[in-house]
Amino acid sequence: MFENILEKIETLPPLPQTIEEIENFRKKKDKEVEELTKIIEKDALVITTLLKTANSSLFGFRSKVESVGRVINLLGINFTVYVTISETINNLLATDLTPYNIKSEDFINASTASSNLVNLWVGKIDNDMKDEILLASILQETGKFILSELIISRGLLEEFTKKLESGMDVVDVERELLGITTSQVTAEIFKYWKLSDELINLIEYVDDVNKCKAEYKQKAQYLDIIKTACNASSLLSNKSIEKALKKAASYNLEIEPLKKAIQTLQDRLSD
Repeated sequence: MFENILEKIETLPPLPQTIEEIENFRKKKDKEVEELTKIIEKDALVITTLLKTANSSLFGFRSKVESVGRVINLLGINFTVYVTISETINNLLATDLTPYNIKSEDFINASTASSNLVNLWVGKIDNDMKDEILLASILQETGKFILSELIISRGLLEEFTKKLESGMDVVDVERELLGITTSQVTAEIFKYWKLSDELINLIEYVDDVNKCKAEYKQKAQYLDIIKTACNASSLLSNKSIEKALKKAASYNLEIEPLKKAIQTLQDRLSD
Protein backbone atom coordinates (compact mmCIF):
# COMPACT_ATOMS: atom_id res chain seq x y z
CA MET A 1 0.00 0.00 0.00
CA PHE A 2 2.84 2.40 0.86
CA GLU A 3 4.30 1.95 -2.62
CA ASN A 4 0.92 2.84 -4.15
CA ILE A 5 0.80 6.00 -2.07
CA LEU A 6 4.31 7.02 -3.14
CA GLU A 7 3.36 6.41 -6.78
CA LYS A 8 0.30 8.62 -6.36
CA ILE A 9 2.33 11.37 -4.72
CA GLU A 10 4.83 11.30 -7.59
CA THR A 11 2.00 12.13 -10.03
CA LEU A 12 1.13 15.34 -8.18
CA PRO A 13 1.71 18.59 -10.06
CA PRO A 14 4.63 20.75 -8.92
CA LEU A 15 3.95 23.57 -6.53
CA PRO A 16 3.05 26.82 -8.32
CA GLN A 17 5.94 29.25 -8.70
CA THR A 18 4.12 31.69 -6.41
CA ILE A 19 4.22 29.18 -3.55
CA GLU A 20 7.87 28.40 -4.18
CA GLU A 21 8.61 32.12 -3.95
CA ILE A 22 6.54 32.45 -0.76
CA GLU A 23 8.27 29.43 0.80
CA ASN A 24 11.67 31.02 0.01
CA PHE A 25 10.40 34.31 1.45
CA ARG A 26 9.24 32.47 4.61
CA LYS A 27 12.79 31.25 5.27
CA LYS A 28 14.27 34.76 5.26
CA LYS A 29 15.21 36.39 8.55
CA ASP A 30 14.26 39.87 7.39
CA LYS A 31 10.82 39.97 5.78
CA GLU A 32 9.35 43.06 4.13
CA VAL A 33 5.62 43.59 3.56
CA GLU A 34 6.24 45.09 0.12
CA GLU A 35 8.09 41.99 -1.11
CA LEU A 36 5.35 39.62 0.06
CA THR A 37 2.66 41.85 -1.46
CA LYS A 38 4.41 41.79 -4.84
CA ILE A 39 4.70 38.00 -4.78
CA ILE A 40 1.03 37.49 -3.93
CA GLU A 41 -0.28 40.11 -6.36
CA LYS A 42 1.19 38.17 -9.29
CA ASP A 43 -1.28 35.32 -8.73
CA ALA A 44 -5.01 36.07 -9.03
CA LEU A 45 -6.03 32.71 -7.54
CA VAL A 46 -3.87 33.26 -4.48
CA ILE A 47 -5.35 36.75 -4.01
CA THR A 48 -8.91 35.43 -4.26
CA THR A 49 -8.23 32.59 -1.85
CA LEU A 50 -6.49 34.87 0.65
CA LEU A 51 -9.28 37.46 0.67
CA LYS A 52 -11.96 34.77 1.04
CA THR A 53 -10.13 33.33 4.05
CA ALA A 54 -9.52 36.71 5.67
CA ASN A 55 -13.22 37.55 5.38
CA SER A 56 -14.41 34.33 7.01
CA SER A 57 -16.23 34.45 10.35
CA LEU A 58 -13.30 32.80 12.09
CA PHE A 59 -11.33 36.04 12.00
CA GLY A 60 -14.23 38.32 12.85
CA PHE A 61 -12.93 41.52 11.26
CA ARG A 62 -15.51 44.30 11.52
CA SER A 63 -15.17 45.55 7.95
CA LYS A 64 -14.64 43.67 4.70
CA VAL A 65 -11.01 43.05 3.75
CA GLU A 66 -10.49 43.97 0.09
CA SER A 67 -6.75 44.23 -0.55
CA VAL A 68 -3.63 42.12 -0.08
CA GLY A 69 -1.98 44.95 1.84
CA ARG A 70 -4.84 45.09 4.33
CA VAL A 71 -4.77 41.31 4.78
CA ILE A 72 -1.07 41.46 5.65
CA ASN A 73 -1.68 44.41 7.96
CA LEU A 74 -4.43 42.55 9.83
CA LEU A 75 -2.99 39.03 9.87
CA GLY A 76 0.72 39.84 9.97
CA ILE A 77 3.40 38.70 7.55
CA ASN A 78 3.91 35.19 8.94
CA PHE A 79 0.25 34.34 9.26
CA THR A 80 -0.46 35.62 5.75
CA VAL A 81 2.31 33.39 4.44
CA TYR A 82 0.90 30.36 6.27
CA VAL A 83 -2.66 30.91 5.09
CA THR A 84 -1.54 31.47 1.49
CA ILE A 85 0.54 28.29 1.36
CA SER A 86 -2.20 26.27 3.02
CA GLU A 87 -5.08 27.39 0.84
CA THR A 88 -3.09 27.02 -2.38
CA ILE A 89 -2.05 23.47 -1.50
CA ASN A 90 -5.63 22.58 -0.61
CA ASN A 91 -6.83 23.90 -3.98
CA LEU A 92 -4.08 21.96 -5.74
CA LEU A 93 -5.06 18.67 -4.09
CA ALA A 94 -8.82 19.17 -3.98
CA THR A 95 -10.57 15.82 -4.37
CA ASP A 96 -13.50 13.83 -3.03
CA LEU A 97 -13.24 13.56 0.77
CA THR A 98 -16.30 11.33 1.08
CA PRO A 99 -14.47 8.56 3.01
CA TYR A 100 -13.94 11.02 5.86
CA ASN A 101 -17.54 12.29 5.67
CA ILE A 102 -16.40 15.84 4.93
CA LYS A 103 -16.45 18.33 2.07
CA SER A 104 -13.60 20.56 0.92
CA GLU A 105 -15.29 23.47 2.70
CA ASP A 106 -15.26 21.52 5.98
CA PHE A 107 -11.57 20.82 5.49
CA ILE A 108 -10.79 24.50 4.89
CA ASN A 109 -12.84 25.56 7.92
CA ALA A 110 -10.96 23.06 10.08
CA SER A 111 -7.60 24.32 8.81
CA THR A 112 -8.58 27.91 9.55
CA ALA A 113 -9.89 26.97 13.00
CA SER A 114 -6.62 25.15 13.69
CA SER A 115 -4.59 28.25 12.93
CA ASN A 116 -6.84 30.33 15.16
CA LEU A 117 -6.49 27.84 18.01
CA VAL A 118 -2.71 27.98 17.72
CA ASN A 119 -2.81 31.76 18.03
CA LEU A 120 -5.32 31.78 20.89
CA TRP A 121 -3.77 28.92 22.86
CA VAL A 122 -0.11 28.34 22.02
CA GLY A 123 0.46 32.05 21.41
CA LYS A 124 -0.44 32.75 25.04
CA ILE A 125 1.97 30.08 26.32
CA ASP A 126 5.00 30.30 24.04
CA ASN A 127 5.04 32.78 21.17
CA ASP A 128 8.14 31.24 19.56
CA MET A 129 6.52 27.82 19.53
CA LYS A 130 3.37 29.36 18.05
CA ASP A 131 5.38 30.62 15.08
CA GLU A 132 7.11 27.27 14.70
CA ILE A 133 3.96 25.11 14.59
CA LEU A 134 1.45 27.44 12.94
CA LEU A 135 2.04 26.30 9.35
CA ALA A 136 2.17 22.65 10.42
CA SER A 137 -1.17 23.02 12.22
CA ILE A 138 -2.81 24.27 9.04
CA LEU A 139 -1.25 21.68 6.72
CA GLN A 140 -1.06 18.53 8.84
CA GLU A 141 -4.24 16.95 7.43
CA THR A 142 -3.22 17.40 3.77
CA GLY A 143 -2.57 13.67 3.38
CA LYS A 144 -6.31 12.97 3.56
CA PHE A 145 -6.66 14.03 -0.07
CA ILE A 146 -4.32 11.25 -1.20
CA LEU A 147 -5.79 8.66 1.18
CA SER A 148 -9.35 9.49 0.07
CA GLU A 149 -8.51 8.72 -3.54
CA LEU A 150 -6.84 5.48 -2.51
CA ILE A 151 -9.77 4.38 -0.32
CA ILE A 152 -12.21 4.96 -3.19
CA SER A 153 -10.04 3.41 -5.93
CA ARG A 154 -9.34 0.31 -3.81
CA GLY A 155 -13.02 -0.28 -3.08
CA LEU A 156 -12.57 0.32 0.64
CA LEU A 157 -15.11 3.13 0.97
CA GLU A 158 -17.92 1.12 2.55
CA GLU A 159 -15.66 -0.67 5.03
CA PHE A 160 -13.82 2.56 5.91
CA THR A 161 -17.00 4.54 6.58
CA LYS A 162 -18.60 1.70 8.57
CA LYS A 163 -15.64 1.57 10.91
CA LEU A 164 -15.77 5.35 11.41
CA GLU A 165 -19.52 5.17 12.08
CA SER A 166 -18.90 2.46 14.68
CA GLY A 167 -16.91 4.99 16.70
CA MET A 168 -13.38 3.90 15.81
CA ASP A 169 -10.82 6.70 15.79
CA VAL A 170 -9.92 7.74 12.25
CA VAL A 171 -6.20 7.14 12.84
CA ASP A 172 -6.94 3.54 13.94
CA VAL A 173 -9.10 2.95 10.85
CA GLU A 174 -6.35 4.30 8.59
CA ARG A 175 -3.76 2.03 10.22
CA GLU A 176 -6.01 -1.04 10.01
CA LEU A 177 -7.14 -0.66 6.39
CA LEU A 178 -4.27 1.28 4.83
CA GLY A 179 -1.27 0.63 7.04
CA ILE A 180 -0.42 4.32 7.11
CA THR A 181 -1.88 7.49 8.65
CA THR A 182 -2.67 10.97 7.42
CA SER A 183 0.32 12.60 9.12
CA GLN A 184 2.74 10.14 7.52
CA VAL A 185 1.27 10.72 4.07
CA THR A 186 1.37 14.48 4.57
CA ALA A 187 5.07 14.23 5.40
CA GLU A 188 5.71 12.21 2.23
CA ILE A 189 3.87 14.81 0.12
CA PHE A 190 6.00 17.60 1.57
CA LYS A 191 9.19 15.58 1.00
CA TYR A 192 8.19 15.28 -2.66
CA TRP A 193 7.56 19.02 -2.88
CA LYS A 194 10.85 19.70 -1.05
CA LEU A 195 9.28 21.79 1.68
CA SER A 196 11.33 22.47 4.81
CA ASP A 197 12.71 19.55 6.86
CA GLU A 198 11.39 21.19 10.02
CA LEU A 199 7.83 21.20 8.68
CA ILE A 200 8.13 17.53 7.70
CA ASN A 201 9.60 16.51 11.06
CA LEU A 202 6.87 18.36 12.95
CA ILE A 203 4.08 16.56 11.09
CA GLU A 204 5.37 13.05 10.40
CA TYR A 205 4.69 11.52 13.83
CA VAL A 206 1.68 13.51 15.03
CA ASP A 207 -0.36 10.30 14.83
CA ASP A 208 2.30 8.43 16.81
CA VAL A 209 3.90 11.00 19.11
CA ASN A 210 5.96 8.43 21.03
CA LYS A 211 8.04 7.78 17.90
CA CYS A 212 8.77 11.48 17.42
CA LYS A 213 12.30 12.81 17.88
CA ALA A 214 12.75 14.39 21.31
CA GLU A 215 13.28 17.88 19.89
CA TYR A 216 9.91 17.78 18.12
CA LYS A 217 7.89 15.77 20.64
CA GLN A 218 6.16 18.59 22.54
CA LYS A 219 5.33 20.41 19.32
CA ALA A 220 3.83 17.21 17.91
CA GLN A 221 1.73 16.92 21.08
CA TYR A 222 0.33 20.41 20.53
CA LEU A 223 -0.42 19.54 16.90
CA ASP A 224 -2.20 16.34 17.93
CA ILE A 225 -4.43 18.23 20.35
CA ILE A 226 -5.22 20.93 17.79
CA LYS A 227 -6.05 18.34 15.13
CA THR A 228 -8.34 16.53 17.58
CA ALA A 229 -10.28 19.65 18.62
CA CYS A 230 -10.51 20.96 15.05
CA ASN A 231 -11.56 17.68 13.49
CA ALA A 232 -13.11 18.56 10.12
CA SER A 233 -16.00 16.09 10.53
CA SER A 234 -16.95 17.41 13.99
CA LEU A 235 -15.30 20.81 14.33
CA LEU A 236 -15.11 21.87 17.99
CA SER A 237 -17.93 19.47 18.91
CA ASN A 238 -18.30 18.38 22.53
CA LYS A 239 -16.81 15.00 21.65
CA SER A 240 -13.82 16.53 19.83
CA ILE A 241 -13.15 18.95 22.68
CA GLU A 242 -13.40 16.21 25.30
CA LYS A 243 -10.86 14.10 23.38
CA ALA A 244 -8.55 17.09 22.97
CA LEU A 245 -8.67 17.90 26.69
CA LYS A 246 -7.94 14.28 27.60
CA LYS A 247 -4.92 14.30 25.31
CA ALA A 248 -3.70 17.57 26.83
CA ALA A 249 -3.94 15.99 30.28
CA SER A 250 -2.09 12.86 29.15
CA TYR A 251 0.69 15.07 27.77
CA ASN A 252 0.81 17.04 31.06
CA LEU A 253 -0.10 20.30 29.33
CA GLU A 254 -2.11 23.03 31.04
CA ILE A 255 -5.84 22.54 30.51
CA GLU A 256 -7.28 25.94 31.43
CA PRO A 257 -5.57 28.01 28.69
CA LEU A 258 -6.78 25.43 26.16
CA LYS A 259 -10.36 25.63 27.47
CA LYS A 260 -10.33 29.43 27.26
CA ALA A 261 -8.96 29.39 23.72
CA ILE A 262 -11.60 26.88 22.60
CA GLN A 263 -14.37 28.95 24.16
CA THR A 264 -13.15 32.09 22.37
CA LEU A 265 -13.03 30.22 19.08
CA GLN A 266 -16.52 28.80 19.61
CA ASP A 267 -17.83 32.29 20.33
CA ARG A 268 -16.38 33.53 17.04
CA LEU A 269 -18.04 30.71 15.14
CA SER A 270 -21.42 31.39 16.74
CA ASP A 271 -21.45 35.13 15.91
